[in-house]
Amino acid sequence: MADHRAVRMGIDVGGTYTKCVAMDNVTHEIIGKNEVKTTHDDKAGVAAGVVQSFKNCMAENGIAPEDVVFVAHSTTQATNAFIEGDVAPVGVIGVAGGGLEGFLAKRQLALKDIILDEKVGRKIPVYNTFLKKKELTDAHIEAAIKDLLGKGSKVIVASMAFGVDSMDEEVKIRDMVEKVAGVPVSMASDITKLYGLTRRTRTAAINAAILPKMMATANATESSVREAGVTVPLMIMRGDGGVMEINEMRKRPILTALSGPAASVMGSLMYLRASNAIYFEVGGTTTNIGVIKNGRPGVDYAQIGGHDTYVNSLDVRILGCAGGSMVRINDHAVEDVGPRSAHIAGCEYACFTPEEEIDAGPLTIEMLSPKPGDPADYVAIRLASGKRICFTNTDAANVLGLIEPQYFAHGNASAARKCMKPVADKLGITVEELATQILDKDFEKVNACINALADKYQLDHDAMRLVGCGGGAASLVPYCAGKMGLQYSIPENAEVISSIGVALSMVRDVVERVIPNPTQEDIKELKKEATDAAISSGASPDTVEVHIEIDSQSGKVTAIATGSTEVKTTDLLKECDDDEALALATEDFGHKVSDVKLVEKTDKFYVFTGKMGEKNPIRIVDKKGFIKVQCSNAQCLKVKAKDYKETVEAMWKDLAVFKTDTVLRPDYFICVGPRVCDYSAVDLEQVLLLMDLDIMDREPDEDLLIVGSINDVR
Repeated sequence: MADHRAVRMGIDVGGTYTKCVAMDNVTHEIIGKNEVKTTHDDKAGVAAGVVQSFKNCMAENGIAPEDVVFVAHSTTQATNAFIEGDVAPVGVIGVAGGGLEGFLAKRQLALKDIILDEKVGRKIPVYNTFLKKKELTDAHIEAAIKDLLGKGSKVIVASMAFGVDSMDEEVKIRDMVEKVAGVPVSMASDITKLYGLTRRTRTAAINAAILPKMMATANATESSVREAGVTVPLMIMRGDGGVMEINEMRKRPILTALSGPAASVMGSLMYLRASNAIYFEVGGTTTNIGVIKNGRPGVDYAQIGGHDTYVNSLDVRILGCAGGSMVRINDHAVEDVGPRSAHIAGCEYACFTPEEEIDAGPLTIEMLSPKPGDPADYVAIRLASGKRICFTNTDAANVLGLIEPQYFAHGNASAARKCMKPVADKLGITVEELATQILDKDFEKVNACINALADKYQLDHDAMRLVGCGGGAASLVPYCAGKMGLQYSIPENAEVISSIGVALSMVRDVVERVIPNPTQEDIKELKKEATDAAISSGASPDTVEVHIEIDSQSGKVTAIATGSTEVKTTDLLKECDDDEALALATEDFGHKVSDVKLVEKTDKFYVFTGKMGEKNPIRIVDKKGFIKVQCSNAQCLKVKAKDYKETVEAMWKDLAVFKTDTVLRPDYFICVGPRVCDYSAVDLEQVLLLMDLDIMDREPDEDLLIVGSINDVR
């Protein structure tokens, strides 16, 4: 009998494959993997594949049901429901006070049908009723519900003007719907606490439209996992990179939209120990690109069917150039690469075609349109046998010797070279020049995307690295990193990074409010609300941490609570000593930084600095060897908790960068106990307000490390 072990299981639902990974809960080593074809056509939908890969993985690796301490899956179900129009008609009960407020609110609450795809007329039908607050009696509510159901509504939304300040009216409607009609109901202020009545109501209506479909899937998946004997709660991946319990998903399924790309980001974040990176997930047809800054992924509001919502999701850009993208040519050069890929045109990649097939006779160049309406300048090669193959980004990268043998995209460079030769001859260039032109076209797109993200998130170029995951990572990432002068890494198990991300995910919940001048009391209250939300989403109370962000311009305060599903009593990850931490920091600094040395440490963290021209780059490394913070120009001081304010104020004066029209304030990082807290450049009063909440309960003589980072992004 094997020793009892604790296992985490993550299942990622992709377009083609559903992949399950089992990991050791303590060491995070991979115990086993399983993949099945995604079950789009099964009567249980993608849930069938989730359960199948889960059961296979347990059986193949001898995992007993009682070993499983965590199970989660990402889902394409919500996104597919919108794409396929598998949505329910929605009835909106809008509520507002009287007078001008009621007059304005009535217009904002009257939603039109929500168009999902204009070309094919796909939409969410919406029916509206409006009640004044003083008319909110049981009889009036019941009449409104019956009216909406009579028109064809299958789900109800309750939305009240200023409902975020008091949810009583929305709760009253919800209770009445459950009593009278027994149909699913969605409260607008359950989804978001932000003002903006139309957008909030629309977000709730989109959420409500997928409730019936998502609840059916959730019930099917949960009962199958229970039948397998697993008793821990089933968690579902959210689009912002966290997970929530399936019960919570039954209320807010919209939060699971876009959870596919989120899984790969979280995998990169957990598995790579990177705190500032641009990550690429390179598939065959598309590449997802996003940002990790100071250990947190970039998050923005999602657009669904072209509509702005209040749904937080990872800010991922999707490019139509990837491992299998086909090449387009004109008479003298490469015209473009993609967006069509080899498998769309029914072609094999040259570097995965047996060389003897290519050598069997003359090769003919063919120009084609992969799909009707596409330009006819995509190039393919017909072999003597009549079989058609083409060369892609993967072939170009193999020809240039950029893909090392251990990577998924490694293929036969000689076969690729032979296939590319006739086209190179036609264009009057060498095969290497053709390969370089191909990858340069991708680089233009990737570079523009990275620069846009770097600007938006004020990324520090010197601390940035590229992280490649997905099967096609090696075809694009090494070339782009070389051209940009950036370090890159492609992790082991890159092709299942999404499942790893799901398995290692934390419970996450977000509460946002508009509070123009927040007080400590306001922030404490928001922290408590976010903590409670994370606990009801499945986090163990002792593990919850809350990060606060304040946007001075809009007055929006965001509380992001994260926690794990169980309290870790043991932690077998070996701690690193001073020398090992120095080696990790030196590797992360890269060759441009000299004179790396340890400047400060506590019992939980090391701070290393180095020299790079006039700058003093800094890395904070924790005792587990994770690089927690990367700054390209900063200073670090060790102070007692009781003296931190003077140090922060002095740094504020010392590190500010004066531009012609603005002052760039420093970013701060404080190592306090086992945590690194970060505070971006808002007003000094607000920085001190947030720091005070994090430091007030520490012992006055406890050592803190304060890092001030000069915020001068090039």
